[in-house]
Amino acid sequence: MNDFDQSFLEFQAAQHVRRSAEDWLAAFETALTSRDAARIGALFHQDSHWHDILAFTWHRTPIEGRDPIAARLAAEQARTGAHGFHLPPHRRAPRSVKRLGIDSVEAIFEFKTAVGRGAGIIRLSPDADGTMTAWLLSTTLEALDGHEEKIGANRPTGAAYSRNFGGDNWADMRRKASAYDDREPTVLVIGAAQAGLAMAARLNQQGVDTLVVEKWPRIGDSWRKRYHSLALHNSIHLNHLPYMEFPPTWPKYIPKDMLGNWFEFYADVMEINCWTDTEFVGATWNETEKCWTARLKRSDGTERVVRPRHLVFANGVSSYPMLPDVPGLEDFKGDVIHSEGFDSGVGWEGKNAFILGTGSSANDIALDLHSHGVNTTLIQRGSTTVVSIDPSARLNEAIWDEGGALEDCDQIVSAATPPLIIKAYKSVVKRMIDLDKDMIAGLKRIGFKHDIGEDETGHQMKYFRRGGGYNLDAGSSDLMIKGELGLLQYDRIERFTADGALLKDGSTVPADLIVLATGYYPQMELVRRALGEAMVERIGPVWGIGADGELNNMYKRTPQEGLWFIAGGLAQCRINSKYLAIQIKAMELGKLGPL
Repeated sequence: MNDFDQSFLEFQAAQHVRRSAEDWLAAFETALTSRDAARIGALFHQDSHWHDILAFTWHRTPIEGRDPIAARLAAEQARTGAHGFHLPPHRRAPRSVKRLGIDSVEAIFEFKTAVGRGAGIIRLSPDADGTMTAWLLSTTLEALDGHEEKIGANRPTGAAYSRNFGGDNWADMRRKASAYDDREPTVLVIGAAQAGLAMAARLNQQGVDTLVVEKWPRIGDSWRKRYHSLALHNSIHLNHLPYMEFPPTWPKYIPKDMLGNWFEFYADVMEINCWTDTEFVGATWNETEKCWTARLKRSDGTERVVRPRHLVFANGVSSYPMLPDVPGLEDFKGDVIHSEGFDSGVGWEGKNAFILGTGSSANDIALDLHSHGVNTTLIQRGSTTVVSIDPSARLNEAIWDEGGALEDCDQIVSAATPPLIIKAYKSVVKRMIDLDKDMIAGLKRIGFKHDIGEDETGHQMKYFRRGGGYNLDAGSSDLMIKGELGLLQYDRIERFTADGALLKDGSTVPADLIVLATGYYPQMELVRRALGEAMVERIGPVWGIGADGELNNMYKRTPQEGLWFIAGGLAQCRINSKYLAIQIKAMELGKLGPL
């Protein structure tokens, strides 16, 4: 077969794939307009999934099964008025893919609703009689009519300050906007790392007046002040913030200080109003005025009270360092620090160090200490999932590795329902175990307690469920296996003493330094201290998996009006900040009420 024949066959195949997607969308719109659940259901496999993010349900709604999907779509259509389903020319073209072992036609589509513009994913495969039906549908609300993001052709003209002779220029306007001398912010965002900056950038594009507060002296310090050797554990191509990608010259795994500097630059370029050296002390909700009274403490001891209508916690999955009750630790005469306060092994050369914990931070700190000639021992308390950064952890980057526009990759990632996510992680973990089999066997040989998650979903579901319990391995496992890093099981320790750890066999392992890599309290502890116990009881858990399989109270309305949460890695924050910002804007416009 010559090149022409091959190209012609590929063209025919692509046209067939496109027609399959177009035909399904046309049939779906007709069925949806009829609001006939039977007609809608006929377009889906019996075992099918629908993930809606705001477009039909104004919520993050996963539904499983043909009949429940059809019934809900029929019920919601009267209000949603979804129409105009089409394959947009600027998005990734329909294609043949294998997802979760199913040969499928996958297509990105767009549509309109009564309030805005939506997008989504379909995955089609033949049913028993060969008809292409959907086993996955996702629908997301991408923009509100009249309030689209001010990007591309919709960018601002700059007329307000361009050649404004005798008046304020851009810098003057930015200073005044950031001071809040003449107004209250509509939204107060707590934290100026990836979550807070993504949130503020999105809200700015929605025209929502937003103030970010950061307790550290500079934007990016929350990363700069972490341990000396830290770099991101996932690849650069999935970690961009909204609207502005990292330079193509940057390294694959970004060092912490480089990232911190980028955050500072990003905040300036994206015109984010941010008060640094400013700590959020607490807030109370005024039900009558529908706003918060929030206290902000400056580094000079002065306080400022602001009254936003929305409060967004964007300060991470965790909150305050967790200091465990360890028998005898108070008797230890050496230094005890939490991993949050660890910088580097400089000054500890030739000394003995314990690290209590075997998660990613513990292992990275162990590598740093070892590189400085510190005799380092990790103390393991519970079983840990260990995954090589490359190649195993990179398996979870597969969608972004396929290439194409970041927006398209994000759309595909957002499509999966919780049951499909679980199924995907189980499949990936099997491949991870095979890739890492020598490392895992070596760890078990030295007595390391290793697991692959409570339901064989590996480290990713541990992260979503509890925020830890795993190590993305950067080389410490090999050193443990070789005996260059020590491993001590906590259940062998009787108690700590002035000189180190007294083991149950009567021997003592000496130490000069103990690093508590023992994690952090969940974010609820921050809520408790800032908003009170009654608020904790009102809203329930934050993070962790809820009954519907989604993260508790994340990226969506909570039981407390005007209270929102966003956290996670850079990709999570980039994707979900869009949908959280749309919800806040919709509430400001009166299109969306509280739960």
